Amino acid sequence: MDDSQRPDDTAKAVWNGVAGQNWVEAQSLLDGLFRGFEDRLVTDCLEQGARDVLDVGCGTGATTLAIARALGPDGGRCTGIDISEPMIALARERAGPDREAVFFICDDAENHPLPEARYDRIVSRFGVMFFRDPVRAFANLRQAAVPGGRLGVIAWRGPEDNPVMMLAARAAAPFLEAAGEEAPAPTGQFAFADAAHVRAILEAAGWSDIAIDPLDIDCALPETALDTWLTRLGPLGRILPDLDTERRDAILAALREAYAPHIRDGAVRFRAACWSIGGENA
Repeated sequence: MDDSQRPDDTAKAVWNGVAGQNWVEAQSLLDGLFRGFEDRLVTDCLEQGARDVLDVGCGTGATTLAIARALGPDGGRCTGIDISEPMIALARERAGPDREAVFFICDDAENHPLPEARYDRIVSRFGVMFFRDPVRAFANLRQAAVPGGRLGVIAWRGPEDNPVMMLAARAAAPFLEAAGEEAPAPTGQFAFADAAHVRAILEAAGWSDIAIDPLDIDCALPETALDTWLTRLGPLGRILPDLDTERRDAILAALREAYAPHIRDGAVRFRAACWSIGGENA
């Protein structure tokens, strides 16, 4: 891979293309699915008396907006940063008139010239696992934190801890392999599965008082939205549109069968196994 095909360029292409647009169209679905994590980050900001917050990998802005609303109208502010132009465009649209309390940046937090010693709290809901150079990225975030500023991010644990997240790839694999194609592999979603690896990254980036604790939250996806989840989001969302109708229908049938045991009371229910990762800019 030469410099013209760096991983960060690939990520920009993905999240500014079909993947980014699919997430925009599924915004309300994803907001509902991950609401429990948003609530956790909002509560932490309030308990720590945050006034100026940076939300990394903010996507379409749900957590950014929730934090800004929670901080109130008396000077609290939350800034969201994300690499995806379509998602940031929607986030800005959702902000409406609340422009004094919320601001959005379309760029990579690893390299963006963030203001020095600005934020008293830096948060993320599943937005920090995709950096090309995570030490550089977390060092850039640390210099943007005030002295004593806190880091509070959520990242996935491993695929073995999140079997429901792997169902789609495993159910589709036999159909793809039979046609000589490669089944979709786990993406950077699980890059922070190893707590020791995460700790080493943060220490190298200069963070102190590091805490990495398990965080498990129950999630529910409406059964009526399962096909959207399977066909529009994740690696399969980029593969299925290019398949012939017969094979696509066969894969979808296998996917629905794989998820059936997890459907209760009209929803696909699963427990998301994550890390709650904290640190301080001492």
